[in-house]
Amino acid sequence: QVQLVESGGGLVQPGGSLRLSCAASGSIFSVNAMGWYRQAPGKERELVARISVGGTTNYADSAKGRFIISRDNFKNTVYLQMSSLKPEDTAVYFCNGAPVAVGSWGPGTQVTVSS
Repeated sequence: QVQLVESGGGLVQPGGSLRLSCAASGSIFSVNAMGWYRQAPGKERELVARISVGGTTNYADSAKGRFIISRDNFKNTVYLQMSSLKPEDTAVYFCNGAPVAVGSWGPGTQVTVSS
C-alpha cells in the first residue's frame, strides 16, 4: 500500500522560507508525476506545483517565482522549496501524484505564515 508522509512545515514570518519534504513508499514514485497540493481553511485543495518523472515542472500562478519543486528518484522523495512566503500561503500542504494517484492522502504538514 502506498504511503505518503509530508514534513517540514512550521510557523514562519512573511518573507521567510521553508522546505517541505514528502517521502513516498510503494510504486507510485517511479511512474508518476508528483505534485504538492495545499488546502487552506474553508477552501478546496489546490495543486501548487507539479514535477514529471523526468523533471519538468509546472506551477500555479500563486507559486511562480517563489516555489521550487524537485524530486529525488533514488530516495522516493519530493521537495517544495518555498520562499518569499505570504500570509495567504498558510495552509496544510500535501503531496500526491499529479494527477492524484493515491486515494489515501497523507497527514499533510501545516504551514503558517504570520508575524
